[in-house]
Formats: sequence, C-alpha cells, structure tokens
Amino acid sequence: MLFGKISRQFCGLKKLPRSRDSRYFWGWLNAVFNKVDHERIRDVGPDRAASEWLLRCGAVVRYHGQERWQKDYNHLPTGPLDKYKIQAIDATDSCIMSIGFDHMGLQHVEKIRLCKCHYIEDDCLKRLSQLENLQKSMLEMEIISCGNITDKGIIALHHLRNLKYLFLSDLPGVKEKEKIVQAFKTSLPSLELKLDLK
Repeated sequence: MLFGKISRQFCGLKKLPRSRDSRYFWGWLNAVFNKVDHERIRDVGPDRAASEWLLRCGAVVRYHGQERWQKDYNHLPTGPLDKYKIQAIDATDSCIMSIGFDHMGLQHVEKIRLCKCHYIEDDCLKRLSQLENLQKSMLEMEIISCGNITDKGIIALHHLRNLKYLFLSDLPGVKEKEKIVQAFKTSLPSLELKLDLK
C-alpha cells in the first residue's frame, strides 16, 4: 500500500523531456573530461597531460617525428617526458572546451584542426591566440562547422603571428567575410586564407 502511494506520487511529478536530461548529462560529463589537473601537468609534463586530455575528449594528436596519429588513450607512448612533443591536433567531433585549455601550454604545436567542435566558442579562440607558445609555433589552422564561432573569434587569431594557413568553412556565425579578409591582410600579410563561408 505504501509503495503504491509513493509510486503514484512519482508518476504525478512532471519530468523534463528526455533529450533535455541527456543534454545536461553529456554537458556535465564533457566538463569532467575537460577538468585540468595541474598536479598531473607538473608530474608528467605538458605534452603528456595535453595528450591525455585531448584523447579523453575524442581528439587525436601527432607527435614530432611520427607520421601516425595517436588515437588510443590506452596506447599513449611511455618513456622520457621530453621525447614526445605534440606537433598536430585534430579535434574533429571532440568535446574539448574552454575549461580544458589550461592544458595548452605546449611549445611545438604547428597545426590545429577544429571540426564539429560544439563547445568551441569565440573565447576559446581568443585564449588560444593569447598563448605565447602558440603565437610562436602555430603554422596552420582549420576551423570547420563550429557553430558557436563568430567574426570576433576568428579575428582574434591574428595574434598567431607565424600562422601561414587558415581554412574557414561552414561557420554560420561568421557574417563579415570582407572584414576578416582585411584584418588578416593587415596583420598577417603572408597568411594563406581560404574561406568556404556562405
């Protein structure tokens, strides 16, 4: 009898739509994956800690001197901490977000690909472009189908002073193509800028 009363009370409660519940759960889980452990960075070094973060979030990395992409978290290379330096990051369909960017104290990253990264926003690009190490090392960047990016985020990339190639595609928040082209012609005249925007 008591069980029947309790179950009727629960049934009478309004539930959130199922998709909304799962969206909150995945957002919470992705935030957990992006949490920065500064002790871990100190213990294993920035490249190993960043590799762990990126692979945990679904991205892949390539190290200097290697042709193959590191995709499997459980097969991250071991050995001397200075041996494996991240050269390239492909964050296609990953859940990386701004709170994880403290992992980006990397000195040797030359290429970053952000494709279908739903949590990447203008502030993320601004943070990336303000990291001194990346200002020196970044040569190529691709930003594709990241719906939260606007003109403001793209223009912030002009701080990456050694950037040679920038590809932008399917960014509905980017509205002023000509303004972007002019900003980069002025700040980075040798940049090869490719736009596939509507």
